[in-house]
Amino acid sequence: MRGALLNAGFEFPARRITINLAPADLPKEGGRFDLPIALGILAASGQIPQAPLERCEFLGELALGGDLRAVRGGLPAALQARAARRAPLVPESNVQEAALVADGGGLRRGASARGVRPSDRHAAPIDAALDAHRDTMAFETPELADVRGQHQARRALEVAAAGGHSLLMIGPPGTGKTMLASRLPGILPPLSDEEALATAAVASISDRGFHANRWRQRPFRGSAPYRLRGGIGGWW
Repeated sequence: MRGALLNAGFEFPARRITINLAPADLPKEGGRFDLPIALGILAASGQIPQAPLERCEFLGELALGGDLRAVRGGLPAALQARAARRAPLVPESNVQEAALVADGGGLRRGASARGVRPSDRHAAPIDAALDAHRDTMAFETPELADVRGQHQARRALEVAAAGGHSLLMIGPPGTGKTMLASRLPGILPPLSDEEALATAAVASISDRGFHANRWRQRPFRGSAPYRLRGGIGGWW
């Protein structure tokens, strides 16, 4: 923190600093709190005005040089900021996911601690390409028509997809469980906006990460060798 602020052109107060991350019972991990902690120190020491900070939510990891790095969970953070009617300020790499829920004038982005200006309404225009892709993106998924045989299993998939039922597939390795299950997303209806945001929020905090070019794609992942579980949402 000290190195990031000094390299960004600020002063680090030569005094004891106590930071309270309340509530204490909420688990905290990662570097996402670097930027809000740094801004809190700068505001408390009078180096930046405090009033503009009260209308924003900040998220970002600080490099030693003062640059902002991407963090996990940009989309869930933007969802909560919208619910609280506050403007999210996120690193450049998190802008695309945050733009899915932020309103046109609320989203801010920053490349470094020096470049963070919560009062600048033009700091981060939303990428309009995301809106253009909402209804036009097409995804290539394995086709159920490619399966030869397995008539009962194919019928079960069709019934589950039509009625929104869950499936439990049991059998020894090599009987086609994963092959069949991977084709279920291809016969499900398109994700609604609510389902797409929920799925993207999970991806945002996972190892897969958020990808703007497939944020409305139904997810699929293989599970245990003998069992695949799932539902209409598409998680397996």
